[in-house]
Amino acid sequence: MECEFPSVNSNNEEIKEIFKNTKTIAIAGLSPNEEKASNMVARYLQRAGFKIVPIYPKEETILGEKVYRSLEEIPFKIDMVDVFRKPNAIAAVVDACIARGDIDCVWTQLGLVNNEAAQKAEKAGMKVVQNKCTKIEHANLF
Repeated sequence: MECEFPSVNSNNEEIKEIFKNTKTIAIAGLSPNEEKASNMVARYLQRAGFKIVPIYPKEETILGEKVYRSLEEIPFKIDMVDVFRKPNAIAAVVDACIARGDIDCVWTQLGLVNNEAAQKAEKAGMKVVQNKCTKIEHANLF
């Protein structure tokens, strides 16, 4: 697999604004396993005051929150989608965000880049952050 470098990415000032304007974060690929990065990041974000919405194929609740099988199932406004899925799954997540029409930001975690999907999200009016950790960036900025 060839690694991509982000051709689309928000800068630190934009990232700070994203966090200030975000209340609800859907986490695509949020594992129930407390030792997994997705779970640790989600726990941190919960403690920082964000509403976490797990998207995972199994489980009923994770971190005390109702689990949804897909972004399409979530019946309320989502500000950010934080992606813990392989790069080849990012395009489908972005397509789901575009279809909803109410997502402000798509964020892919460390090591996750899909420039084609990122350009599509940006063209649809979303902010895009790639290859950065929400926990690390939030802790550094706040």
